[in-house]
Amino acid sequence: MPKLAKIIVYPIKSLDGVAVNQATILPGGALQHDRELAIADEKGKIVNAKRTAKIHLVRSKFDLQNRTVSLQVMGTKKQLFQLDEERKAIEHWFSDFFGFKVKLQENLFTGFPDDLESSGPTIVSTATLTEVASWFPGLSLEQIRDRFRTNLEIDDAPPFWEDQLFAEKGEILPFQVGDVLFEGTNPCQRCPVPTRDAFTGEAYPNFQKIFVEKRKETLPEWANLSQFNHFFRLTANTRIPASEAGKILKVGDVVHRPGCQACGRLY
Repeated sequence: MPKLAKIIVYPIKSLDGVAVNQATILPGGALQHDRELAIADEKGKIVNAKRTAKIHLVRSKFDLQNRTVSLQVMGTKKQLFQLDEERKAIEHWFSDFFGFKVKLQENLFTGFPDDLESSGPTIVSTATLTEVASWFPGLSLEQIRDRFRTNLEIDDAPPFWEDQLFAEKGEILPFQVGDVLFEGTNPCQRCPVPTRDAFTGEAYPNFQKIFVEKRKETLPEWANLSQFNHFFRLTANTRIPASEAGKILKVGDVVHRPGCQACGRLY
């Protein structure tokens, strides 16, 4: 049966992720610590990798228990900051890096998702990422994982298994991971970020063109075509109802239909 193999959260939007063994569901349907902070300019506009490829050059390492982050640009010394007590110092570090003044915004309810209507965790199977890596000579599974930045990774499932997690456009499809109820909504529309190396920002030649051709060619029979106005889509977007707040997702949780772990499982 498909089960949860990885949980990855991104404490500061567009920076490096942290693999965790479990994650608490917030009242707004996000995972605790996922994109709870975002970098914004003086007008409040988010500074992310869609806006500037320069952000790929920043390496960040988080200690969630002690609430610290170390920041580094290649060739410079690491600097350690306390996330709650040294916000001004972090803002100053990023302002120097970008060359314009920025602030850290915080949202502990929903975080800062890209899709405001489907603000839950994104989901993909490990087999999907492995298949996509095979389309691009020189790219590894880990590099593809870093490019697509998915929250929940499912094992014991075939490539594009997650395309079962959405129905007709405008409808929701309920499913559970452990005892947490999810609503699958649509395949995630990708931006320029996956076309670039996650550590250098360098673009892979013809990445989007290759991806679209292969995605269309390998689209499984269980994928709902009404959701594909184009094929630069990968991973499933979700929502988590407010009723699930406080529940905990754990690595190893089984994915199944509500009410029946045996007969309602997803293949």
